[in-house]
Amino acid sequence: MKRFVNLVAAAALMSVVPATAFAQEHAAAAVAEGRGLIGLAAAIAMGIAALGGTMAQGKAVTSALDSIGRNPGAAGKLFLPMILGLAFIESLVVVSFVVAYGLSGNL
Repeated sequence: MKRFVNLVAAAALMSVVPATAFAQEHAAAAVAEGRGLIGLAAAIAMGIAALGGTMAQGKAVTSALDSIGRNPGAAGKLFLPMILGLAFIESLVVVSFVVAYGLSGNL
């Protein structure tokens, strides 16, 4: 668990540091407009959406493969619902990316 927390913290720092390094001249204007924190919130929202989508897809595939392992005859019946579920999970992640991108003021 400690390794996971360190990984999440490192990913959060890596997503924030380049934005501040390359946007120095626009930082004062962004803070004056109040968009600096919205951009940070959008980046955090995208990270949480990606993490949640990845965990949900992993759980869905794990459950499907466990079921196929216990009953190989059910592989044909499980394949289409699993792919459909993965597509729905991925569509939620993409929608959250679009919303976060729109909130950051780029849309």
